[in-house]
Amino acid sequence: MPRPRRAIRLAPSLLSADFGALGAAVEAAEKGGADAFHLDVMDGHFVPNLSFGPALVRAVRERTTLPLDIHLMIQDPEKYLPVFREAGGDTLVVHVESDVSMGRAIEAGHALGAQVGAALRPDTPIDRVLPWIDRLDQVLVMSVHPGFSGQKFLPDILPKMAEVDRRLDEIGSSADISADGGITATTAPEVVRAGATFLVCGNSAFAGGDVGANLASLRRALEEATHRAVR
Repeated sequence: MPRPRRAIRLAPSLLSADFGALGAAVEAAEKGGADAFHLDVMDGHFVPNLSFGPALVRAVRERTTLPLDIHLMIQDPEKYLPVFREAGGDTLVVHVESDVSMGRAIEAGHALGAQVGAALRPDTPIDRVLPWIDRLDQVLVMSVHPGFSGQKFLPDILPKMAEVDRRLDEIGSSADISADGGITATTAPEVVRAGATFLVCGNSAFAGGDVGANLASLRRALEEATHRAVR
């Protein structure tokens, strides 16, 4: 029997927003139909870049009631789970390649009242996440190498995403499969066909034009792909 699936949701990535007008960007995206917000936390060690800290997450939390998806691209994520939960994070996503005990991180995140996700780099096999897959609320399959926005989508991740979907089906899990990196009106239908339900959209949401129109374009592409599939 197919697993219970969550509705497909769009989560604009604030790394691609105008940092000089971040509050306005959050408000515009929410008004434009965003389902959640994705915030990349980078420490300059696990990935070669620096980005958001808990103060910025807290500031975003004050601007919106939508769920905040916190992607911890840091070397020691367990240490910071309480910090980012207190700052307003609803889902805490840690990389299996970091210095983490996934079992402890899942337990700690759930004890804090958060959902917990595990992220995989494009070249990381899904075997790294399988021991905990029945305890996760999200599996993030990255479709670019982590660290910088604006990268080109890597289509080689699609079979891996489909395999994660199959494994979740086997255990009847309703966990999200999150797609992050290069999500556009062209690639969004591809990741959804592979099983993704939570789509992180960066440049396609914020780069050029109106964010509401950009999100509407993404939804239209998904609807058209769905219509073609059922004809």
